[in-house]
Amino acid sequence: MIPVQGYTDQKVAVLGLGRSGIATARALREGGAIPVVWDDNVEARERAQTEGFDPVDLGKTSAWEGVAALILSPGIPHLYPTPNKYVSMAWDAGIPVDNDISLFFAGFATTEWDEFVTMPRVVTVTGSNGKSTTSALLHHVLQHVNRPTQLAGNIGRGALDVDPAIDGEVVVLELSSYQTDLARNLTPDIAVFTNLSPDHLDRHGGLGGYFAAKRRLFAEGGPDRAVIGVDEDEGRYLANQLATGKADDRVIRVSTKAKLTGPGWNVFVRKGFLSEYRKGRQTGSIDLRAIQGLPGVHNHQNACAAYAVARSLGLAPRVIEAAFHSFEGLPHRSQTIATKNGVRFVNDSKATNVDSAACALDAFENIRWICGGLEKEGGLGALTSHFANVKKAYVIGRDAANFALGLEGLEVEICETMAVAVARSTAEAQEGDTVLLAPAAASFDQYDSFEKRGDDFADCVAAL
Repeated sequence: MIPVQGYTDQKVAVLGLGRSGIATARALREGGAIPVVWDDNVEARERAQTEGFDPVDLGKTSAWEGVAALILSPGIPHLYPTPNKYVSMAWDAGIPVDNDISLFFAGFATTEWDEFVTMPRVVTVTGSNGKSTTSALLHHVLQHVNRPTQLAGNIGRGALDVDPAIDGEVVVLELSSYQTDLARNLTPDIAVFTNLSPDHLDRHGGLGGYFAAKRRLFAEGGPDRAVIGVDEDEGRYLANQLATGKADDRVIRVSTKAKLTGPGWNVFVRKGFLSEYRKGRQTGSIDLRAIQGLPGVHNHQNACAAYAVARSLGLAPRVIEAAFHSFEGLPHRSQTIATKNGVRFVNDSKATNVDSAACALDAFENIRWICGGLEKEGGLGALTSHFANVKKAYVIGRDAANFALGLEGLEVEICETMAVAVARSTAEAQEGDTVLLAPAAASFDQYDSFEKRGDDFADCVAAL
């Protein structure tokens, strides 16, 4: 773990005792602080007690006496739609509110680094879609070349759970808007912005607040290099803000929609081919079409971002390409889980919003589409132009009938449950079809998480 620095013998409150909260409490204790932990959930408090932490009810004013900081878990609102009551109490008491990502950056570097030949690096990845795959792909590339690396943050381990860095190590952190919004310390060496689409709008007070949370990763200290997806106006704006001129190669622009051949550093995809241009000249290329673990344009964008970071770290194009071919993809993200009688079954349960579902629909042909769940703000209208590859939709969810109303122009069958949807789509599938789970909705009407939903899909496929 990364011992938290700067709070020796001081009380630090930790609110929320899930994965990141418990990791934070451990790291505080390891660094000599006195963790004051609390969670409204009884079971979470009991788990904390098994690790030697004594929960203290932060609802009592006396609990805040002598507390130096409040460390907040990412799922707890600190401003919108309304501040958590404990956050308000911390504000009233003049106690700084922070999070584990901030503590990681404050404590990652140590005096031991003075003996290293190659300084450790931190790469952070944020964006609406693709950040998990981009992070995992980059981590895979680094493993492929035997470069010391760890993957953490919003994927895998909590940031403070990583091991202290060794010579030449690269820590890859996937960061959500919840994490970047609150952190007081954000000092990555390389930062990636994949894309932006409406999501978590209630948590950030609208699209502007959501983008502002992402943008903080590039503004609170500034990375040495930024990899920016420029297929949306927000990305174009961000790249323009960071670059000091046309040829500033501290900013690498990434696109799947435009050929980028200007004087700067650019990585883009056209017709399945990744191209790298520097100072107006092509310096690398990869044919992505045959890489099974990266299907579809959305994964090609992930490949561009990971490629750009790997090149920034000194890896050669051919080495990166070889690593791409051995990447198997992430669970629940365009993951092929079975092929039977010429029918492919793909689990993209992570496609929880319209934009990510659209990417999945564009990535495959002859689709028998399992969709539905807790519909997000904005409706399904933006999906209409992506229905060309869909043969039929099989709608699940407690409100499947209403969800189906948004699929105008498609043949639709209301199934409600995953088992029925898998059975019906499989029965009707023909050779060359793809049975695709890409819900375009949150899972919480029927499942605890998108992972549980994806696991149910896989179980139903296996049962057939």
